[in-house]
Amino acid sequence: MLLGAKKSLIAWLREQGITDENVLNAFDVVERHRFIPNTVLLNRAYENTPLPIGCGQTISQPITVAFQSQLLNIHPDEKVLEIGTGSGFQAAILSAMGAKVHSIERQLDLFRRTRILLNNQLKIKNVFMYYGDGFAGLPDKAPFDKIIVTCGAPNVPPALFQQLKVGGIMVIPVGDGVQQMLRITKISENEYNTETFGEFKFVPMLQKTVINQK
Repeated sequence: MLLGAKKSLIAWLREQGITDENVLNAFDVVERHRFIPNTVLLNRAYENTPLPIGCGQTISQPITVAFQSQLLNIHPDEKVLEIGTGSGFQAAILSAMGAKVHSIERQLDLFRRTRILLNNQLKIKNVFMYYGDGFAGLPDKAPFDKIIVTCGAPNVPPALFQQLKVGGIMVIPVGDGVQQMLRITKISENEYNTETFGEFKFVPMLQKTVINQK
């Protein structure tokens, strides 16, 4: 049942304009239902809908994950910084596309649970998780080929732009309430090109870490 639902989702994503075969293949490899902690919701795993994962967070709609992944234009062995690990599904997709993913989560409970899922249960080797403030990025791991932000940012954090390689790409939703999806290409240390790709609605990007939030 879930296998058929996954195949139907991939066909639907293709109809919606996801043309990057690397993205579609990743959706075939990564099982979204593994990232949904509430077993009551497993039958909805391959619907195009966000689902709760605890700590006031959701796993994003498949089309959103696919769209951001396509905008990143991932190449094998690229180093990617992800802000907002959440369920770990986006990180797993990028990993399946061949990226080396460094992912930051600010919710300690979510960080612990997702790290066990990715590293111990799914045994994904090229995703590295960090508990911290996404606004600060990971300066000791920079520079990054690509940066993806999976929460709605009030602006583009300067630290993230600094940690992006020249020629690198950042995909980030910016705005309050409803965000504009931006793809920012770093041309030089002080120059960039910004493209806009429509409106989306993400949970907000917040500063500081959270120890417990049920």
